Amino acid sequence: MRRDAEPVVALKVPATTANMGPGFDTFGMALSLHNRFSVTDVLPEGRFTVRVTGEGAQELGDVEKNLLVKSYCRACDEWGVPRRGFALESHNAIPLRRGLGSSSTAVVAGVMLANLLTDARAPEDEALRLMTAIEGHPDNVVPCAVGGMTISCWDGERLCCVRLPPLPQDLQAVAVVPDCEVSTESARAILPGEVPFRDAILNVSRAALLAAAWATGRWDVLPFVSEDRLHQPYRTGLIPGGAEVLEEARRRSECAAAFISGSGPTMIALTRGPTEPVASAMRAAFARHGLSARALILSGTAEGATVHDRRTTASQ
Repeated sequence: MRRDAEPVVALKVPATTANMGPGFDTFGMALSLHNRFSVTDVLPEGRFTVRVTGEGAQELGDVEKNLLVKSYCRACDEWGVPRRGFALESHNAIPLRRGLGSSSTAVVAGVMLANLLTDARAPEDEALRLMTAIEGHPDNVVPCAVGGMTISCWDGERLCCVRLPPLPQDLQAVAVVPDCEVSTESARAILPGEVPFRDAILNVSRAALLAAAWATGRWDVLPFVSEDRLHQPYRTGLIPGGAEVLEEARRRSECAAAFISGSGPTMIALTRGPTEPVASAMRAAFARHGLSARALILSGTAEGATVHDRRTTASQ
């Protein structure tokens, strides 16, 4: 591995928050926290090495289990190009299995590398479709790839998505990350097969209004439109103190909206003004249920996954 050389390709890939209350499997937003992936050398076909630092360093170094490598290979196979090998260095700042899209960064980066290191030349819409197929739903991978706030629909074959602006500068995302995990499988298994018609109406109306408010800058309606009855009432039971954390956030005058980030356990409060009172209230609620938690003060970002550096050796 050429540790003293410039990278062949370097990617900067953002964290995301999905669902955002009523937009189950549909809404997502890119956040100002990033994983960075660097290909430091091109290797023979089918040969890969991985070096990981930061979050998940102890468990993500196994090439056979590394989701970026698996996504890269899947993309190469889908596009009919050789699996050109590489040496990968990954620095992860996004916590694993906390509802902030860490797995999506690996999927997005893997598919992007398949385009950058081979002759695939897949257009953006095809890359996004494949990212979604690998992940299984679009709410994280789409904003991760393109940035901003996105609304996406996926029927298992077709993907349609619309990109909206990121949060305005005066709104921060207070992400409170407790010291526990919630698996995506558990978070999906707990959801009911059917919901009352009135709950479906509530979610449709809130999701539609949230999209309209975001598009038109009506941030004053956020407290109303972040209500949800499709997934959060069930998933808060998997998170010790989950319902109380959301309630405590919403009581603060600085909080415009609060919701579970993805399948959790991270909780996010969109906050205008001082962030510390909201973060402290949420951390204290977790503490009452025996959990320590850290607060990340983030902003929305218009920038999705970007090629930070690319050398001519990538196409040689």
